Amino acid sequence: MTKEPHERERTSPRSLAGRTALVTGAGAGLGRAYALALARCGAAILVNDISETGAAETVQLIESIGGLASAAVFDVRDGAAIEAAVAAAGPIAILINNAGIDEGKKTEEIDEASFDRMFDIHLLGCFLCGKAVIPGMKALGGGAIVNISSINGMIADDTDPHYNAAKAGIIGLTKAWAKELAPWNIRVNCLAPGHVRTPATTLRGSERMRMVSETRIPFGRYAEPEEIAEAAVFLASDESAFITGQVLSPNGGEAIVGI
Repeated sequence: MTKEPHERERTSPRSLAGRTALVTGAGAGLGRAYALALARCGAAILVNDISETGAAETVQLIESIGGLASAAVFDVRDGAAIEAAVAAAGPIAILINNAGIDEGKKTEEIDEASFDRMFDIHLLGCFLCGKAVIPGMKALGGGAIVNISSINGMIADDTDPHYNAAKAGIIGLTKAWAKELAPWNIRVNCLAPGHVRTPATTLRGSERMRMVSETRIPFGRYAEPEEIAEAAVFLASDESAFITGQVLSPNGGEAIVGI
């Protein structure tokens, strides 16, 4: 007799042993932090990035802590490449849809090509990766998709309106998938971080800009990548077995006061 998902025996709610996770945009920054955190819990990681060097470095870091990983270099806008990578890896139990960009542009500076690129990488990329892994998750009897949005998808910044809109779209996609895929025990949630200290944020803004931003955060600082990664592990693991269609925003209270 087949057991219901909540009746299955589990060694640990955080153990991801025996599961393969695809993490997109994992060649650096938050994507790398997600990949390492999942690997520490026993998942085998398919490390995606458009940078072959970045993906290889993340694989090496995972292997250095005793984890299992392989690189998958593809553009998340390329559906055929995604399908091929997923087919080669076997069924994916966990998908972290992290790949993304930002530009720091105002409306008048954004042309149609820039707008399309922003939506294609963030929203189309999420959709295509999800579409590729969903059949395998159904065959496995369940899975977890964590779509990475941003606090900017909930509380708009005064730059990058196309980024804000794309991140809001990811929240909408998350809720739609959660409802559609629940009968197959596929949980779909959204992680919407606030400001995080990564190489990208360091390069994008001056130290003075960072200090001004931090004064608006009740905790008085940016998050560390590992703190956000812990939230992703929670949503990917059996600790959140009855959670779907939700938006978790680790932001140090930033959403309380706006940005």
